[in-house]
Amino acid sequence: MIPLPRVAPGVAFSPIPIRRGMRVFVLTGAGISAESGIRTFRDAGGLWEQHRIEDVATPEGFLRNPPLVWRFYSERRQQAGLVSPNPAHHAIARLGDFLGEDLFVCTQNVDPLHERAGARGVLHMHGELLRTRCSGCDRPSFEDDRAYLDRPPRCECGALLRPDVVWFGEIPKGMDQIGAAVASCDLFVTVGSSGAVYPAAGLASHVRNFPSVRTGRFARTIYVGLERPENAHSFDECRLGKAGELLPDLFKLEG
Repeated sequence: MIPLPRVAPGVAFSPIPIRRGMRVFVLTGAGISAESGIRTFRDAGGLWEQHRIEDVATPEGFLRNPPLVWRFYSERRQQAGLVSPNPAHHAIARLGDFLGEDLFVCTQNVDPLHERAGARGVLHMHGELLRTRCSGCDRPSFEDDRAYLDRPPRCECGALLRPDVVWFGEIPKGMDQIGAAVASCDLFVTVGSSGAVYPAAGLASHVRNFPSVRTGRFARTIYVGLERPENAHSFDECRLGKAGELLPDLFKLEG
């Protein structure tokens, strides 16, 4: 029988020992970016209160009103240029410096704060705000921090360009890579994710119920965030508090 999670303020827990060669999977959600000033969608006063999901975060909404969608994401691009990584982002980057390729960072966020903190190889499963792709051809996406407030841009093929983000009804990016990393990790850590958005919310459950294909042992599952997540049952521990206050001391790097 799987034990119930221990849920308590983060200061009640000891640091997690990290040794070289351990495989660590870190999943981050909106909560970590909110601490840097990025507006979230689900909180009171969040972005969904000003816009219907169907209008700004679906392929159908983009087809109906491209100028509205571009204004929405242009405002988010402008905001992203005004914020900086917080101590939680820097703590994850330091963990990456220690573990190298044995750290797999997957984020639900489309902002560039992990990269600005120095993290490498971050997988943005919901796409990246500062990249643009064509809605009609297979031209590779490209870096783009411009804000198109006047009119939607077009590709050289003639089709409208769109932000390279994953909208509702679209498949998240890198699911094969994510699945392989989840299946072989020794430690699974979620930071600031509500546990309400799938498939991300189901990753901890997989780790909790299936042993590592590499070691045959069950990985430890840890949650860090302000509130108990909806999928709290999937974690061994829920460490409650601000990510920026807990993550700098969360990992004890050994050797």
